[in-house]
Amino acid sequence: MAALATDRRTRTIMTIAACTALFAAVFAGAWLYGDSGEVTRLTLRKLPPDFSHPFGTDWLGRDMFARTLKGLRISLFVGLSAAACSAVVALVLGLAAATMGKTVDAVVTWLVDVAMATPHLVLLILISFACGGGAKGVIIAVAASHWPSLTRVIRAEVMQLQSSEYVMLSHQLGKSRIFIARRHMLPHVIPQFIIGLLLLFPHAILHAAALTFLGFGMSPHTPAIGVLLAESMRYLSMGLWWLAVAPGLTLVITVKTFDILGSNIRALLDPRTCRE
Repeated sequence: MAALATDRRTRTIMTIAACTALFAAVFAGAWLYGDSGEVTRLTLRKLPPDFSHPFGTDWLGRDMFARTLKGLRISLFVGLSAAACSAVVALVLGLAAATMGKTVDAVVTWLVDVAMATPHLVLLILISFACGGGAKGVIIAVAASHWPSLTRVIRAEVMQLQSSEYVMLSHQLGKSRIFIARRHMLPHVIPQFIIGLLLLFPHAILHAAALTFLGFGMSPHTPAIGVLLAESMRYLSMGLWWLAVAPGLTLVITVKTFDILGSNIRALLDPRTCRE
């Protein structure tokens, strides 16, 4: 049994290392190619994928492999920023709801219900449009709409701790609610926070790409994945299928890789998952 657990742990660590290496390769490749994906070569227009251009070229002769790598780097940055902001909001609200009394709990619960009842895509579009679009608008929109689920998880975890002996002892010793939340609750929910952050990340990437694809996100001059997909729609009828397939496939692989990464890190950090 111990050998099986060790083997499972080894496979989990190897999977995490492979996912991390893939993301490092994306950033390294985007850095090595630099702005070469923006260089137009009209003599190389509309070339299908081959050895010299793995993802083909677009209608201006720009290398789609370089553009896709740069787009992935932008999407990863936007998704990570949005997911981090959303996770921090969820952590603060979850701790406040569980430790600051019934009034604060009722307010936070109401905010969670309102956010989850609002159609997700409509909320994203409205916030992004109100913030002026661009990377800032996308980050704010995604961050402001992805915190409710993680807030509920953290609130439930902290609620379970309220009846523990060391928390009740701190109350009897006259410790403040802020002290208890900082010294007792926060260390306990850090694993849930990390796992929630990683599991929010794929949703953040997809919704950022969707906003950009619909025209409410990045500037058309920014080679983000959503922009590449939106541009490719005009040329699919001309047979330039690689303009949509290559960026779309890399986006799906990136999202799935982060999902695998989050699941494996949860298996390492969550004792209940480790025992299954």
